[in-house]
Amino acid sequence: MSQVIEEAARRRTFAIISHPDAGKTTLTEKFLLYAGAIQSGGAVKAREDRRSATSDWMEMEQKRGISISSTALNFPYREQELNLLDTPGHRDFSEDTYRVLSAVDAVVMVLDAAKGIEPQTLKLFEVCRSRELPVITFLNKLDRPGLEPLELLDQIEEQIGLRPTPATWPVGSYGDLRGVLDRRTDVFTRFTRTARGSKIAPEEDMAAEQAAAEEGDAWLKCAEESELLDAMGADVDMESFLAGQSTPIFAGSALTNFGVRHLLDAIVDLAPAPLPRDDIDGEPRPLETACSAFVFKVQANMDRNHRDRIAFARICSGKFDRGMVMTCERTGKPFATKYASTVFGAERTTIDEAFPGDVVGLVNATGLNIGDTLYDETGPRVEFPKLPQFAPEVFASARPQDSGKVKQFRKGLDQLGEEGVVQVLRDPDWGEASPVLAAVGQLQFDVFANRLDVEFNAPIELLSSPYQAIRLTDSESATALREKPGVRILQRTDGALVALFENKYALQRIEQNEPELMLDPIIAG
Repeated sequence: MSQVIEEAARRRTFAIISHPDAGKTTLTEKFLLYAGAIQSGGAVKAREDRRSATSDWMEMEQKRGISISSTALNFPYREQELNLLDTPGHRDFSEDTYRVLSAVDAVVMVLDAAKGIEPQTLKLFEVCRSRELPVITFLNKLDRPGLEPLELLDQIEEQIGLRPTPATWPVGSYGDLRGVLDRRTDVFTRFTRTARGSKIAPEEDMAAEQAAAEEGDAWLKCAEESELLDAMGADVDMESFLAGQSTPIFAGSALTNFGVRHLLDAIVDLAPAPLPRDDIDGEPRPLETACSAFVFKVQANMDRNHRDRIAFARICSGKFDRGMVMTCERTGKPFATKYASTVFGAERTTIDEAFPGDVVGLVNATGLNIGDTLYDETGPRVEFPKLPQFAPEVFASARPQDSGKVKQFRKGLDQLGEEGVVQVLRDPDWGEASPVLAAVGQLQFDVFANRLDVEFNAPIELLSSPYQAIRLTDSESATALREKPGVRILQRTDGALVALFENKYALQRIEQNEPELMLDPIIAG
């Protein structure tokens, strides 16, 4: 068991969050560049050194230039094992982001210096707060025109409620970013640009005296602002950082690689190693206990050659050995782990062992669903809290364009529903006929339609649906609700009953006049 404790201490499992276009995916790939996992931005090392893969592995992501699906990446850095989970930035995929945040121990929040705090950033941070995750902040794109860094600090404190504690501070004006001052060591790092940022930026460290002599007004401005921060006591404080009260700030530009190494070092030095996870009863499960894990994501067809189904599981305790038999708590059935992999974007490599904090891809994971707990059949039973679902805000129905593709359509409907791409709602009396699709945002429907076409060869026609609101209910309340006009009772994939309302005001009247009926909002709380 001492091996488990030692290996867990070497793990750093973290996610990167941001609003769209803040540079999250660029930063993800620059981390891989600095860790030596890729030779240049966008080109992942392979045996032939010719394959190309990015964290945005899905075809639709590459066409649209946005992150749609969360991605797991494992790589070594400074004798530590880093598990990086890249997340979608668009609000329509906030449910997927929430699932990912349930599997990490810290978060890197990327802010676009030109845009500052945006609504999606606030929403994501609320999830971080609810999970008590420590947050490291990266002020990105400081090489372009934008807000002053001090103004960004004010936004972080006023809108997010975290006390900003800058660890590094920019030297140079927008369009002429020279480097960063490490306020903890008083060392200035000057960077040299490389072509398209595809290589590690050459760095030159120098003391403050030399920087003052060589950088002139740029250094003077940085020194004055740093003195102001000193006077405010804005120094990195581990206790308040781990408690979710302050956020260390790092400055730079992911595109040019300025400040990337400082940020990557901070993840190793500041982010916490895995801690015991609370079970469903709120009791921490010790790291040295027999192996346990929970599934936070299910994804099909990542490998087009195999068309398989992979479940991403976060190891919570004990040592995982490939081939061990684990029990799925929900079903009580054994699950063989013969095909276990570590995942690098869409690429995968067989893994023989894993420890708390690691993310393992369980291939051919038929029978595993999002939120399932797995535990070593030789150890004590455990159940971790389920992952709640977000309240859908848009609804639609779908039918195959080709009546001869009904079988493929239903297969895709089941698979994508299990993955959580959309929620699939069916009438208990009608079976497969007229399912209703529910999603947080319209873009989820676009992904759903694209994947049905590309992966299942079942192009569909999406039809708008009249529903405006949804509530969880029970069988007794459902009987009464079926008698109401404009209300339809359907069943989720997990068996839960939901009531759909064509009119929000009718829902409000029912809630006020018949409080005895079960009408619970579906939230991620």
